[in-house]
Amino acid sequence: MAKSASVLDFHSFTSQALSAETIDLIETSVEQFGAPLLLLDCDTIRTQYRALSRALPNVTLHFALKPLPHPTVVKTLLEEGASFDLATTGEVELVAEQGVPAERTIHTHPIKRDRDIRDALAYGCNVFVVDNLNELEKFIPYKDEVELLVRLSFRNSEAFADLSKKFGCSSEQALVIIETAKQWNIRIKGLSFHVGSQTMNPQKYVDAIRTCNQVMAQVVERGLPALSTLDIGGGFPVTYTKAVMPIDQFCVPINQALSELPETVQVIAEPGRFIVAQAVTSVASVMGQAEREGQLWYYLDDGIYGSFSGLMFDDAQYPLVTLKTEGEHVPSVLSGPTCDSIDVIAENIMLPKLNNGDLVIGRMMGAYTSATATDFNFFKRAQTVVINEHEVNSARMIG
Repeated sequence: MAKSASVLDFHSFTSQALSAETIDLIETSVEQFGAPLLLLDCDTIRTQYRALSRALPNVTLHFALKPLPHPTVVKTLLEEGASFDLATTGEVELVAEQGVPAERTIHTHPIKRDRDIRDALAYGCNVFVVDNLNELEKFIPYKDEVELLVRLSFRNSEAFADLSKKFGCSSEQALVIIETAKQWNIRIKGLSFHVGSQTMNPQKYVDAIRTCNQVMAQVVERGLPALSTLDIGGGFPVTYTKAVMPIDQFCVPINQALSELPETVQVIAEPGRFIVAQAVTSVASVMGQAEREGQLWYYLDDGIYGSFSGLMFDDAQYPLVTLKTEGEHVPSVLSGPTCDSIDVIAENIMLPKLNNGDLVIGRMMGAYTSATATDFNFFKRAQTVVINEHEVNSARMIG
């Protein structure tokens, strides 16, 4: 079920007033393309990528396509000098179509089909991730072509998504994998981990980095080839309704832990949400309304099965505003358009009286929104309008 927003939460959302320029852009876009819409701002992508690059100056950033696999995002980040983190053949095809050099990619899905390996190798991506012996065995036919990272598990119950619940191995298991790879003549390039999506505490990274450093030392002690790469994953936090630590401060202890690694170790990361969450604004319109049990229900043309899918899949709470702010605020519900009763965006919130056609704006809508949207009930998902694609204030629709 979707989480309900409190009255206090909604007032805090509406206090973040939209600028006149933003309102004009929203209204002009709706006039041109209709609603619902997703406004994708390439300038924000650039800003976020540069901020994380400054905060982690000695780390190569591989953008994880999963939260927003959009061609313009790939193209924008490629121009910024980014590398890319791939997990599926579809993602391989997307970056290939945008002209991403294969040497700027890694394939990090810990569990793969043979054709997934073959498709990535055909493109030219040859760095993969494993976390068990069954997966390692799949690379025997490709041992002369690949370099592998062994993924360790670091559980994190505080994260939006504890990715170590599903993937990763213990330090002891990692050493077994590395020793077995040596016997099978498969090159192990390094280690990787992911402390979980939207991780609020940088100490989680510090602990994982230091554990990996210990494993690297044990590898050398056992007479195995020294490891040259550490992938510290993603999970860097962004502000939805609760403020998070600024990224430059967040990364201070991470950089300290990284400085303890051998100088020969290259460090990479897989940021996703941090780069794109802030870059998308959703625009939905009221398509109908009713009074039920003392609350006004507003039925929007976007909802849980569309751009607000993250309310179910991602545990996110998106800041919401209405363009109309005047008038008495009364208890209200924002609902999606489908015939399913779980398609509710927010309940028990205070809103001014809205009319059919009035607009409701969602912020921080770039990560795990359009990527997990559906056409359920044959309500078409929101169109994406790209702005500032060439660092100029222009817009166009992507079909």
